[in-house]
Order: sequence, then C-alpha cells, then structure tokens
Amino acid sequence: MTFAEKLKSIRKQAGMSQEQLAEKLGVSRQAVTKWETNAGIPDIENIMAISALFDISIDELLSNEKGTKQLTEYLFESITEYDIDEPKRYDMKFGGAKQFMLSGYEGEKIRIRLSSNTFSTLQNDFKVKIDDIRKRIDVDVNRKNGVTEAMAKEAVSIFVQIPTPYIGKIECAVNAETVEICSLECESIELDTKTPSVTLADVKGTVEINCNLDMEVVCHSLNGEVAINQVSATSKIRVPEGVTFTAIAKGIGTSISYEKDGKQTEDFSVAGAENVIELNGIKSELVICTCK
Repeated sequence: MTFAEKLKSIRKQAGMSQEQLAEKLGVSRQAVTKWETNAGIPDIENIMAISALFDISIDELLSNEKGTKQLTEYLFESITEYDIDEPKRYDMKFGGAKQFMLSGYEGEKIRIRLSSNTFSTLQNDFKVKIDDIRKRIDVDVNRKNGVTEAMAKEAVSIFVQIPTPYIGKIECAVNAETVEICSLECESIELDTKTPSVTLADVKGTVEINCNLDMEVVCHSLNGEVAINQVSATSKIRVPEGVTFTAIAKGIGTSISYEKDGKQTEDFSVAGAENVIELNGIKSELVICTCK
C-alpha cells in the first residue's frame, strides 16, 4: 500500500473528511487531495503531525508492501529560518549529506533543517549561513570541529523548505545519496550534484540536473522540462505511463533509448509535446522508462 492509499484509508477509518484533516493539520484541502492522489508528498512536519494524529508510527505510515525507503524520526536536529517578503533567486550550497530534500510550502520563511541520529553536537558542528542580497538569497552550510564531508554524507540529512509565493530561480549544489525535489513550482531549478538517485514529485517548471555519475531520475509527474547534463555517464529517467513528452539529445556522442517493462522498445516520445526531456553532454546515454 502506498503512502497515498494509506493516508486515504486511515482518514476514512477515522470518519474524517479531507477538509477536516486539512483543518487539523493547518494546510489546504488541495494539499490533502495531492497527498491522497500521489501527486505530492507532505513535508516532514506534516508527516509527523499525521503520525501523531492517527497514532501510527512514521515507519508504518511511510513503508509499503514493496519495502521502499522509510523515513524515521531523528534524535538530533538543527533548524535555521529566515523571513522572506518578496520573490527571490536562491543560490544554495550544502556540501555532503546522506539525504537531501527540497520542497515548497505555504509560508513566509526559508527553513533549513539538519537532522541526524549520531551528531549529538549537530548545532555546533554545522553552521548555516543565510545572506539576503537584494533579490537573491545565498545559503551556505559549513562544517566545523573537524567534521568531514564523508562524515556528513554518512549521517546527516538536510531538508529545505522555500515559501511558494517567493520562489524565483533556484540554484542548488549538494552531494547526497538521495536527492528529492517535491511540491515546487518555479521558473527553473539548476541542481549541481553527485548522486545516484533523484526523485521529482509535483514539480513544475524547468529542472536542470548537472551530474557526471550514473543515476536514476524518477519523475512522479512531468510538468515542464527535465534537462540532464552529463559527461561519460549512463542514466535512466522514469516517467509516468501515458505522459507525453519531446525527447532531445544534444552534445557530442549522446544518445537516448527507451524501455517499457524492463525491455527495450521503440521511441515513444511525441514531437512537439509541451513537456521536454533533454540530454546534454559528451559520450552519455539516457534511457527513458515508464513507471506505473
């Protein structure tokens, strides 16, 4: 059972409407609808609130029959917030992390949350610096006290929330085991990363991924353009079955192929479609697959 199915089931078992659940969580009914139709996922605060409201563990709430990744509560956290009062361009550098999640939310502050189960001195070991420079917000996460990037990639998760009304362009650099971007609408997101796994959920706009590692990009929805820039890499991108898109290969020695049900198939892109999947770079391959 997926998270969307589980949330809908426990809400109905509690005799609660979507409006009532939204009111208890302090979110819009549209947000609950997105969660229950698998068009978006809650942020960590709302996941914890749902867990407490229905007296169900976070592990049980987020685990499914296929044993996919579970989210656990963290023993140590450090939260940095900064008020935003107008649209801004965001330039963010986070360094290493085990897990990185970037999402939009209905608020007025940028929130950077560092979580760990091993760094008891998390607040002293990591310094989050936020600079407000005219129409731009710069965010840097600096390590201290001898903490290395390897240590951060082993044990630290970073969760970033940007207020939806004030999102302009986003540039983000992070090296993480997994990268997730969700519930976000903006002109463009440029992601500089070293990761084997990128997930895009309810993202609208242009997403540009610069990564020279072999990786898998999972798109729970496709609303705009996904551009993958690589050198000497072979990657996969999974898109919802039935979605239409134009596929473009640019650069030197780049190629795009297609798979369905794990088997190579003919080109199923649609020339002139509004959505675009683009591969740029040198000697790189991209396999476009469908996911149900």
